[in-house]
Amino acid sequence: MKPKKIKVALLFGGRSAEHEVSLVSATSIYNNLDTKKFEITSIYINRMGNWRVVESPLLSPSNLKKGRFFSFLPWEKKTFHEKVNADIYFPVLHGPYGEDGTIQGFFEMAGVPYAGASVLGSAVAMDKAISKAILEMKKLPVVKHLILLEEEWKKAKDRVLSKIKKEFPLPLFVKPANLGSSVGITKVKKHSQISIAIRTAFLYDRKILVEEGITGRELECSVLGNENPKASLPGELIPFREFYDYKDKYIEGKTTFQMPAKLPSSIVKKIQKLSVEAYKAIDCSGMARVDFFLENETNKIYISELNTIPGFTEISMYPKLWEVSGLPYPRLLEKLIQLGFERYKRKKRGEEKFMP
Repeated sequence: MKPKKIKVALLFGGRSAEHEVSLVSATSIYNNLDTKKFEITSIYINRMGNWRVVESPLLSPSNLKKGRFFSFLPWEKKTFHEKVNADIYFPVLHGPYGEDGTIQGFFEMAGVPYAGASVLGSAVAMDKAISKAILEMKKLPVVKHLILLEEEWKKAKDRVLSKIKKEFPLPLFVKPANLGSSVGITKVKKHSQISIAIRTAFLYDRKILVEEGITGRELECSVLGNENPKASLPGELIPFREFYDYKDKYIEGKTTFQMPAKLPSSIVKKIQKLSVEAYKAIDCSGMARVDFFLENETNKIYISELNTIPGFTEISMYPKLWEVSGLPYPRLLEKLIQLGFERYKRKKRGEEKFMP
């Protein structure tokens, strides 16, 4: 008797600026899930946040958009009526409304298993300001930064600019607090560029960060697990431009990668240790990619950020780093699904024990 296939609902697209990235990641996951073990239902979410079951993420963008879309909200006229028979849900929704704990909260409300980070871990990692505050509290090394709210900027532009010029040497970076894939980020090399960079970042979020620019190597490490997470070998990315921006990540692909990175064993172990510590600090589960800077002059390591739904394209660092660490892409996907089931069962046991 053949073992029963696990039914996986793959969610992709979404409302964020990283919509197109999600399509590429979902295609890669779809191609690498073992069809002997898994049965896949593909759910495309358009930019309006409406849902539609589609044949697969392999469809062209124009074909994905064809047909009727539905809301899952009960007060909408056209509510989602197609029955999705899934054992577990696998969100591949980069950025807001997918990586920030919102879709995870929906799964929790529905009482269904899902792959990836939980509500809390997702929300904290997505907000770079909050995650940096927690990492600092845990005495983990982060880059010097300033958190700036849009209202504060509008009321006191001159004071804010003066503070940035005084406290941050050039170059510096300005970025939205709640976005990924380098969307809205500017590398500032002249003081005259600061205002424009701030306005650009505020197009994407009401809260932004100004960060000290570190001259050094950009390293990344993949983490996998729930209560006992493990870190992969670290990798290095060598940006083609000033930094690894959206265009190079997903369009041109001219950045080069070293996987694993050529590093002394002591640095490798420290990166892995810091990766797990950062992962645990934000109460992450499932998966995350932890990004680092290794400063040239001092050899000091700084944690840049954590990504709980990192890129899953064929060239993305998260799966590639696990591959060079001995865990092939299909097995990685299986492990993520297994971890989702484990977290679900553990939570259910806790709920069942409490019987008021």
